[in-house]
Amino acid sequence: MKKRRFSRILPVLASILLIFLICISNLEATTTKGKKRRHAVVRPAVAVTKAPVHSAVAVAKAPIRTAVARTYAAPVLTGVVRGGPWTEPTYADSTDGDYVDGDDLDVRRAAVAALGPYNGSVVVVDPMTGRILSIVNQKLAFGGGFQPCSTIKVSVALAALSEKVIEPETKLRLGNAHMDLTYALAHSNNYFFATLGQKLGFDKVAYYAHLFGYGEKAGLNIASEHPGRFPAAAPANGGVGMLSSFGEEIGQTPLQLAALLSAVANGGTLYYLQYPRNAEEAENFVPRIKRRLDIQDEISAIKPGMLGAVDFGTAHRARQEEPIAGKTGTCTENHAHLGWFGSFLEVGSRKLVAVILLTGGRPVSGPVAAQLAGDFYRRLDETKYFAAAQPLTPAALISSHICCR
Repeated sequence: MKKRRFSRILPVLASILLIFLICISNLEATTTKGKKRRHAVVRPAVAVTKAPVHSAVAVAKAPIRTAVARTYAAPVLTGVVRGGPWTEPTYADSTDGDYVDGDDLDVRRAAVAALGPYNGSVVVVDPMTGRILSIVNQKLAFGGGFQPCSTIKVSVALAALSEKVIEPETKLRLGNAHMDLTYALAHSNNYFFATLGQKLGFDKVAYYAHLFGYGEKAGLNIASEHPGRFPAAAPANGGVGMLSSFGEEIGQTPLQLAALLSAVANGGTLYYLQYPRNAEEAENFVPRIKRRLDIQDEISAIKPGMLGAVDFGTAHRARQEEPIAGKTGTCTENHAHLGWFGSFLEVGSRKLVAVILLTGGRPVSGPVAAQLAGDFYRRLDETKYFAAAQPLTPAALISSHICCR
């Protein structure tokens, strides 16, 4: 009797066991598939700071990792990207290899966090002294330079005003429309600045560009810095019009743009940019003047357009409570999109110049760089950076070792 019952139960047990094994198999397959899917989407987090740790400021730098560590699921695009054969990665660890012993750590934290996963560089300068407060991605910033795109229009505008090619209120007739300098700067009108370049001629455009620091090193005793490049003649592609509207054949470094905008922000003093390499150099910093530029009236004429760029123009993504003056630039060079934004901000007793350069694929542009700059300024404001007192010290006095005029 017991044997008969067991023989009846055995097939049922076998069926239950089979169903159990099938369920386990399906569960493993589903789990494995889920893991593969997650690995396909979630990339390794971008390390915010991988700068070497040096004994002098090892303790001070430690918070940089923890304070702004963020996780991104952004891909590193290294080959052909949708929309074009972009050869530069759009996303990267832009802090890799940076040396930060002399940095203002509050500024650096804000810059690293604002740049996020983008492949790019952030250069922040005190325009009243020429001290570099921080550089994110020093390898890129010190390199041979990139096409300035529409940021060259700042130099061209100053040249045209200096040569009386236009007055601040002059309206150029462009087709069926009339446009003044403020509107043209705010909206980065290429036709307007190509016309200015043609009226000036290549020699005048080149003269003022060199006066403002193009084609020479912006920094003082920065061994790895390159001087960029400026063509000896009008470019074959589009001539002086393309040079003065897009920066054709010019190699601009982030430091050069930061130095020029510092002169605009401080009223006409072009400083040598100096980058302290440790806390002692930062403490004993002494400014060095490269040359004084007689452009006070011209600065007053271009500021409304640079403020307008942020208020209602191409850089509106940077807009916030405090007024920011800036200029965007977007173009393509050597199968890479470039996005520039050079800016300056004054709050209370503090002025800052911030230049952002992005390089990569389709997502990169001047407006994106402007958005990151706005984020940078907001982050600093949240730390009460602009409210902090700036005591006067002997190091704040101008050195008597002045070069040039």
